[in-house]
Amino acid sequence: MEIRLKRAYDPPSPEDGMRVLVDRLWPRGVTKESLALDEWAKDVAPSTELRKAWHGDPLAHEPDRFAAFAASYRDELAQDPARSALAELAGRVKFAGRPLTLVFGAKDLAHNHVVVLRDALRLLLSEPPS
Repeated sequence: MEIRLKRAYDPPSPEDGMRVLVDRLWPRGVTKESLALDEWAKDVAPSTELRKAWHGDPLAHEPDRFAAFAASYRDELAQDPARSALAELAGRVKFAGRPLTLVFGAKDLAHNHVVVLRDALRLLLSEPPS
């Protein structure tokens, strides 16, 4: 199963397959129609507390800081309600049988929650993480 990552500010394409917004907050300045989503999976996004801590850290995008954030986020994904939401999303993805595009608002493509979420989904879908 192919899992793609795409910013909410990039236009959707037919190759995206199933499009799921995985941010807790709606992306600024983007309409519902322009996102062309299949669903909004808020419960798999980092908690409000973790998100605020990450964005409040001026050095958040340093590799060691991102590693700490990623570990905290993986801990959240291993506990309910995120664990159940992640399992439900994985089930819908398997059933859909088409590529999955995780849609998000972050500017930094390498240091954000979506790379951690993609790896967690790959594990659930029996695919090796990247």
